[in-house]
Amino acid sequence: MTATISRRLPGLAHLQRLTDDTGITEHALGKIPRRKEGYSTDDQARALWASLELLELSGEQDRPLLLTLIDTYLAFMLWVQKEDGHYHNNIAYDRSKEPEVPSEDCLGRCLWASALAYCRLEDPGRRLAAETLLAHSLPLVSTLRKPRGWAHALAALGLLKRHGYHDGRIHGGAAAYAFSAELADSAIQELTRRLKQSYRSHAAADWQWYEAEMTYSNGLLPWGMLWAYESTGDREALDIALSSLDFLILRSRSPKEHHIRPIGNRGWCSRHSRALWDQQPIDVMKLMLACTKAGELTGEIRYRETARACHAWFYGDNDAGVPLADHEEGSCCDGLQECGVNLNRGAESTISYLLAEVMYEGHLANEKQP
Repeated sequence: MTATISRRLPGLAHLQRLTDDTGITEHALGKIPRRKEGYSTDDQARALWASLELLELSGEQDRPLLLTLIDTYLAFMLWVQKEDGHYHNNIAYDRSKEPEVPSEDCLGRCLWASALAYCRLEDPGRRLAAETLLAHSLPLVSTLRKPRGWAHALAALGLLKRHGYHDGRIHGGAAAYAFSAELADSAIQELTRRLKQSYRSHAAADWQWYEAEMTYSNGLLPWGMLWAYESTGDREALDIALSSLDFLILRSRSPKEHHIRPIGNRGWCSRHSRALWDQQPIDVMKLMLACTKAGELTGEIRYRETARACHAWFYGDNDAGVPLADHEEGSCCDGLQECGVNLNRGAESTISYLLAEVMYEGHLANEKQP
């Protein structure tokens, strides 16, 4: 595949700075990796996702670095995946595994990233790593019990279905998983049913949402439902996806200035209250992700306009009126607080920014604005 050259993509210096020969470190003090905080598998999956997207849009000069980063993140995920398919999430800097219980969020993120790697990577040696991850984790899809896990799995299965994954066995080392279009369709139908039921259980005229509170990475839920619609053609799934996304947009805009105002993590959002601080880049990116997907499926300009506003949030169109992102080196501050910008530039925020840039370049940069 020939890469599309873009001179507007951000630099990779900070992604490279955060990544050592083990993986991407979780936190930073300012721009400097905070090694004593170690690594999270969540961030490896996010970094793999971002690197795969950047690989699609970058020029030839960046391909060797991006492929090296992809190898590092895949190697980390292979290392921490357990025999039962789950992933150990929290790893100390000395590579010891910290005590924890399995995380559905981590499993979901890894499902999505490994499915994307399988569909995007052309080199058989790299693709085998993604196939191995999938062979161990796909059987766990039926065990997922929470909406964010369902959303990630719907996206992963929808992507594999779109890619035309053939019937047969996914082989990964000693593991093999019988994968067929029939099994994939059955899993998608069941996950769609569960996510729809979660929405019906909580939604009301004044609360069009899947849970009693709007918390973290909210855009993930309508994004998953949009994947469900794409995979099944279920109009109810589309109606729920758009109703919930419209509700999230309403709760994520400043009422006067109309810039993006993500829900704060110090209290979240319920029917009766909404936290203003702290505002995190990942929540803006996930809103942009859902809006970009909605714009693709519906062609409605309002979703692309919201996606543009999300991109602008990183550059100062926000409550503080200050930029969080450094385009030249591809880094991003960890969030907005009432006292100003959090100057630390950790993995989650930086990857969120890079993904926002990829969405902007891939879907919005060359469009004429109305």
